Amino acid sequence: MMESQPLQAPTATAPPPGSAEPAGAPPAVTPGKEFTRTCKGLVVVLIGGYVLLQLLPSSLNYLAIIPSKTIPYVWTVFTAGYIEQVLPGAIGSSLGLLFCGKDIEPAWGRKEFLKFIILINSICGILAFCFAIGLYYVTGKESFLVTPLSGFHGCLAGFLVALKQLLPNLELPMCFFWKIKAKWMPFFVVCFSSIMAFIVPDSINFLPTLVSGMYVSWLYLRYFQRNPLTGLKGDPSDDFSFPSLFPAAMRMLCARSRPLEVALPISDPTKASRRRERGERVLEERLAADNAGDTEASPRGHGHGTAED
Repeated sequence: MMESQPLQAPTATAPPPGSAEPAGAPPAVTPGKEFTRTCKGLVVVLIGGYVLLQLLPSSLNYLAIIPSKTIPYVWTVFTAGYIEQVLPGAIGSSLGLLFCGKDIEPAWGRKEFLKFIILINSICGILAFCFAIGLYYVTGKESFLVTPLSGFHGCLAGFLVALKQLLPNLELPMCFFWKIKAKWMPFFVVCFSSIMAFIVPDSINFLPTLVSGMYVSWLYLRYFQRNPLTGLKGDPSDDFSFPSLFPAAMRMLCARSRPLEVALPISDPTKASRRRERGERVLEERLAADNAGDTEASPRGHGHGTAED
């Protein structure tokens, strides 16, 4: 009988002595060396979904998002992310899951890794449905209502954002001899997909899911994810701000979208606490002064009115 093994613990490397990390930023991690059991199990799901479509083509109506049938088949927005309609898509998604997951899951742990996949796939499914409906009302083309939408590419786009956060300088192979650092992969994929949308019109169905997968994953990692290693929520570091997703030459265009905490980075939690306490004291003093002024003005007004009577 096979013995069960405990969940894989998150792993990280300690920062070099004397190095300063932004408050809330996840510790440095090392690239994984082996494919995880979780990723292998999800690959079985992806390949199994493709095989199911080949054996029962009609099951696509109940597993993929078909905007005209999504109501009442509401569950399709949650299942579509795990259904690949073509063999190249099933193979590509499986390889992307294995190679990205071996670096991400050891840093997050199995529970957080699965939570991320379910969250991104679900939100991408909802946004894909809304986008298809919007395109139908704008263009009037019924093809947007009847084209089945599915695939794991939204989650793969989210993995690229996660790799940018965890291993920004990791070199990812693109072809035989060309490699690109993980921190530039989200921008490269968006540009490439946008160009392909003009060259191959049918590929436009993938673009909204890719973009939404990247943006939703960035929002989650930036503001909501509780890091299992530090216990802190989100990642306020400048290296993971929204403008950092773009090359330096393009950051001027999105500088205004930077949140307040990014414009005023805080590297020391003690200084942040003191700054917050000083702000509270100043606010209390102002409120006390205003209350005192109102108290003095009230008797004067009352006395003036009595004199006139």
